[in-house]
Amino acid sequence: MDFGLVLQADPPASAVVTLMRRAERNGFRYGWTFDSAVLWQEPFVIYSRILEHTEHLIVGPMVTNPSTRTPEVTASTFATLNEMYGNRTVCGIGRGDSAMRVAGRKPNTLARLGEAIGVIRDLAEGREADIGGNRIKIPWIRDGKLPVWMAAYGPKALAMAGRLADGFILQLADPFLTEWMVKAVRQAAADAGRDPSQVTICVAAPAYVGDDLAHAREQCRWFGGMVGNHVADLVARYGEHSGMVPDELTDYIKARKGYDYAHHGRADNPDTAFVPDAIVDRFCLLGPAEAHIERLRHLKALGVDQFAVYAMHDAKESTIDAYGAQIIPALTS
Repeated sequence: MDFGLVLQADPPASAVVTLMRRAERNGFRYGWTFDSAVLWQEPFVIYSRILEHTEHLIVGPMVTNPSTRTPEVTASTFATLNEMYGNRTVCGIGRGDSAMRVAGRKPNTLARLGEAIGVIRDLAEGREADIGGNRIKIPWIRDGKLPVWMAAYGPKALAMAGRLADGFILQLADPFLTEWMVKAVRQAAADAGRDPSQVTICVAAPAYVGDDLAHAREQCRWFGGMVGNHVADLVARYGEHSGMVPDELTDYIKARKGYDYAHHGRADNPDTAFVPDAIVDRFCLLGPAEAHIERLRHLKALGVDQFAVYAMHDAKESTIDAYGAQIIPALTS
């Protein structure tokens, strides 16, 4: 199992670089950031510094979207980083939640997202792609490589990830829901004539190592609120108890009243009081190192290839170090 670290691109950018260097020293192989132009600093500028100051870390957004930047701009940006640092990037992509809504726009349609996945990958790897009926190619790219991983929750998005993406990003660490969604992605891959084992499975969620479970929950409750934005979209589309989405994912948002993106991804988010302790415990990894190891072994058995640690809490350094000293060795030995 691989491990990633997910950070927000808060200033100073040098602190993000420092934490990513710490992560690499502790055995993490991937460095991810949020990508929301209004809320945080520009991640691709920071990726350049991370790549310069690490040796092997693979970097990318969790996640970008096909409208904040047009697909050819996204492809060229990744290809530039790859030319400079040797194919050490991955493109996480989704419909766009905060990046689009904060700017007053709706998230992208799945049709637009699906089209962008192929265009970005083809252009970044030096092949022609169709944009608006025009065949274009970036002429300077040589030997480029860009895997594109898609974030998804709902049945149509899961099917698209299985058909089109190189990897699937699931932003929660509940074993029941992970098993349900991984099966959906792999079945879609098989139905499309692909080898399901070639779709990388990445689970991303907050992890907090320590014995004070009540404090850890309060530091990570924001995550249930963030996931709730996507769940609310699913309920609006499919209704409650539709059978299209597991009730284990949707039931907890019944008391949700709204969401202020000014506090998006923050431990002090006031819009997450509706998230019960049981959801925090299911969606996140909390407690002593042994509890993390037990959950991660379960997820690995379900086919998870990478666990990406959301470190948006007051114990970033100690959690990174605990993973390096105890948890990563137990999952990679």
